[in-house]
Amino acid sequence: MSRGLRLILLALGGLATTLVLVAVIAVYLVLQPDRFTRMLQGQARSAGLELNLASPASPTLFPRPALDLDGITLNAEGANAPILLAARGRLALPWRTLFGGPTVISQLQIDSPRVDLDALQEWLAALPAQPGSVPPNIPRIDTGISIKRGSVVRGNEVLLDNVALQAGSLISGQPFPLALSATTAANTPLQLRLSATPRIEGNTLQLDNIILRLSQGSAMTLTLTGNAHWHGAADASARFTGKLDQAGAGQYDISLALTPADQNNPLLLALKLDGPDNHADLRLPPLALAHWWNQLGDERTSRLSVPPMNGHAEIARIETGSVSIEGLTVQAGDSVPAAAGTAAAPAKPVASKKP
Repeated sequence: MSRGLRLILLALGGLATTLVLVAVIAVYLVLQPDRFTRMLQGQARSAGLELNLASPASPTLFPRPALDLDGITLNAEGANAPILLAARGRLALPWRTLFGGPTVISQLQIDSPRVDLDALQEWLAALPAQPGSVPPNIPRIDTGISIKRGSVVRGNEVLLDNVALQAGSLISGQPFPLALSATTAANTPLQLRLSATPRIEGNTLQLDNIILRLSQGSAMTLTLTGNAHWHGAADASARFTGKLDQAGAGQYDISLALTPADQNNPLLLALKLDGPDNHADLRLPPLALAHWWNQLGDERTSRLSVPPMNGHAEIARIETGSVSIEGLTVQAGDSVPAAAGTAAAPAKPVASKKP
């Protein structure tokens, strides 16, 4: 190799090295990891949460601008039990952010998150109540979410494992997709597919053309279509119709209608189910029902109470986990016959524990 060629190659190598160093320095100067870390921590504090990282965020440029996060911990202010633990995360950024554009995150990616439902419920219960007359501030959410290898636990009990979630941006007038998959504690696969078109006008969120599909292995598939409207707190309404398919039991017509709360009535869900050997026409207050459901796992509650509802149901057979209930008839509220006296919900179920 001639001396001139060697000089040219050395010059090109030096130029390439200089360009790489300039690019690395530019990434740090332009992305400013501390700026995004402070932004996330500030958003968390405004919601009564504390966000901590095991090490400072590190920037990367290829294949797209991003910040890598290690050892993510999210907990309520002053609480010891974390709501979320995650091994790694990544904030994907648009290229315009590198050239002086606004501080925008295009996608949040989380690897191996662990969500504790007990800690989450304690944080939600501690949130200050919003006055019913004050409409919510509904933001445009440009950030898509990608979660893999997640889990949902209650204390030391794993409720869902292998959780994977893909969600798009919540932008008015544009379709919003969401896909969720997981396995239950009994190793049964769950899948949820949701699509809708949000429309955000002022402080009102309207969801049009909702299509929801929920499946539990090959045993059950629920398909619903409809629309929903939310204006803050319990000012929500929705209407859905669809089909429920149960393996070996048949197909059921199902309809759901959510009516908003007013001065005299709570938020109310009307459920109608009609199919082979199973019929139901129930009105359920979702908030009171959620409170009743949470009490089922409370060791301090020794007496099993009837769920809050109004209506009637005739169910030939229900199977959930290892429990099987046959011949269940429920009448509650206005549907209780006068001869039933003060009984809130007479029922004559036959229950058996499967091996």
